[in-house]
Amino acid sequence: MIKVAKFGGSSVANATQFEKVKKIVDSDKSRKFIVTSACGKSDKEDNKVTDLLYVAHAHLKYKLSADDIFKLIEDKYYSIKEELNLKIDLNTEFDKIKSDIKKSNDVDYLVSRGEYLTALMLAEYLDAEFIDARDVFKFNYDGVINMELTGIALHNAINTDKKIVFPGFYGSMPDGKIKVMSRGGSDITGAILANIFDVDLYENFTDVSGILVCDPRIVDNPHRIKNITYNELREMSYMGANVLHDEAVFPARDKNIPINIKNTNDPENEGTMILESCDEVDKVEKPYAITGITGKKDFSVITCIKSHISSEVGSLKKILEVFEKYGISIESCPSSIDSVSVVVETEKIKEYLYEIVSKLKDELDCDDVHITEGISLIAVVGRAMVNKKGMSGKIFATLGENDINIKTISQGTDEICIVVGVETKDFEKAIRCIYNKFIV
Repeated sequence: MIKVAKFGGSSVANATQFEKVKKIVDSDKSRKFIVTSACGKSDKEDNKVTDLLYVAHAHLKYKLSADDIFKLIEDKYYSIKEELNLKIDLNTEFDKIKSDIKKSNDVDYLVSRGEYLTALMLAEYLDAEFIDARDVFKFNYDGVINMELTGIALHNAINTDKKIVFPGFYGSMPDGKIKVMSRGGSDITGAILANIFDVDLYENFTDVSGILVCDPRIVDNPHRIKNITYNELREMSYMGANVLHDEAVFPARDKNIPINIKNTNDPENEGTMILESCDEVDKVEKPYAITGITGKKDFSVITCIKSHISSEVGSLKKILEVFEKYGISIESCPSSIDSVSVVVETEKIKEYLYEIVSKLKDELDCDDVHITEGISLIAVVGRAMVNKKGMSGKIFATLGENDINIKTISQGTDEICIVVGVETKDFEKAIRCIYNKFIV
């Protein structure tokens, strides 16, 4: 068995966390490929290195001194070096970074140095091989990773039996210039490695023991999701859950490689396993009907009212074209005989609202266009809902019993996700009611 193990910023925030990472890596010989983020926050008063580097770049851009910011970064790395008795020459490394940014204050280069330095130190501490992501993760000029060239570069670079440490978050353009990935880029780095080397498991270590059923800021101590499908994960992620980016999932999913979300501070906890299909594990342990509950606030519902509008050929096309003209994506389009509603993010229509209303009236000859603001969407996600008759009705009844009015309803034919719109004032209450009814 071969594994990729990615460690987030909180996992390498200080020397104590480095020690935990070493215990985890050393405890399993199959953890061949190690990916690290830049040092994160040790406590609430601390700062993430990447955030500090972005601030440093902003200072330098406007000809302001960034010495105090660099001092904070240097102190963090020197502290880790001294506590772990590392030999890395940080003086030379920092001097080179400062010299390089004087020649060209390139933001991608500067912010990537957090991962670079952390990986250098972690490789020494683990007695592992260091490979610079710049040399092996290859972008096209359009900013998309070239998997073919990356695969060739990675296979050519691997010539050791040692474990290998890669800095996450960045690679290089065809001209050699450093290019960073989106925030959460270290997750993407790990997924690409998993894909290229056809590993058996991609472990993603963070500071939580897996994915929770819902936001712990809304529900106290919510249950951990033991197993979740890629499709369920995408639904939860799209509707606001703080889980992996699509780009951090697709490379692993392409090769049907499981992803295990684990906790560096509690490595014995099983965490959450992300799988293409949960059929086999569901035979062993029957899942809850609902896998996760999440949602997003601040939506508006624009309703076009006209007699028999739903049966009027081309009416929906005309409505969608109005929103397309302003580059506004649509969440859903609930309808009745005499009305068609469009659910959109309030912020995206704010600038064009009156123009949109006017065009809808003109294009469809509507009797009226009604606007409802202050709507929040709640997504109830679960692969087992398809086998539970009347789940939609039970969810709606639960909300009704708690005096929560449902403003919109949307459900796909696969029945994996039910989305309800409620007034924003009822958002947290609605999530708690659903959780207490179906999970507790």
